[in-house]
Amino acid sequence: MPTIDEKRVYDAKTGATRALVASTVGVVGAKVSGDIVGEFGIDHRCSARDLAAAGDVLAVATDDDVLVGDFEPSGHGPAVAVGVDAGSDAVLAAAPDGTVSRLAGDADEWAAVGAVDDPRRIAGTLVAAADGVHRVRDGDVEYAGLDDARDVAGGGVPLAVTGEALYALGNGWMRDLDGDFRAVATDAAGDRAVAATGDELYERGGRDAEDGDTDGSAWVAAAESGVADVAVGDDLLAAVTADGELRVNRDGEWRGRHLGVPGASAVVVPGASGGRAE
Repeated sequence: MPTIDEKRVYDAKTGATRALVASTVGVVGAKVSGDIVGEFGIDHRCSARDLAAAGDVLAVATDDDVLVGDFEPSGHGPAVAVGVDAGSDAVLAAAPDGTVSRLAGDADEWAAVGAVDDPRRIAGTLVAAADGVHRVRDGDVEYAGLDDARDVAGGGVPLAVTGEALYALGNGWMRDLDGDFRAVATDAAGDRAVAATGDELYERGGRDAEDGDTDGSAWVAAAESGVADVAVGDDLLAAVTADGELRVNRDGEWRGRHLGVPGASAVVVPGASGGRAE
């Protein structure tokens, strides 16, 4: 399977991290140096619906096909959500009709593994859909609980968000926060996470402990509205709004810059050990 060119991930000369944003005019690449969003431009023109990255594998869901690696067509057809299984480098994709398919790292063709109702997001082997959270296992799609799942994150303890709450998987799905959530992401170990409602961003881990929280397990809220998707990098949190503002948080403060693209729907930080794809 083609993999993403390293130059798109990290600029060794400047030390900048690279974030990618899916929009209706294409995939936008932006350099983040420190806590500032710097140079940006369209890496590939298409109608991008979703993005996923793990290791050196990148997948893009578009209205025409799933693009992998350096935006190469894969023959899947239209897709509304994509994910990358970090354990196997396989790509998962959901078609508009709910069919979930898998492209193994050493395969040339997609294999259908099942179907869900109104797929929204994919993280690793987890699928968020209108009929709940599902897990792809042994070539099949298994229901894993909840209803109206908007997003999932598989790093460490899996997280899921719905229109009512944010949940962590323990002895069943345990409610962590109430709210009309839209997106969630974690690092690979699940130590750092970020989640978004329509009005606020919640961060867990990576910030000085507050109110007696000594292990970073408490969620800290920030008033950040309009967020469509979130991502976690090695030392960076990222969020994108539907109107194309990329916001980043490296030191506890969120700072943003408008990218000038309409219909932004997803953000990833390729090459990081964390993110929504893990």
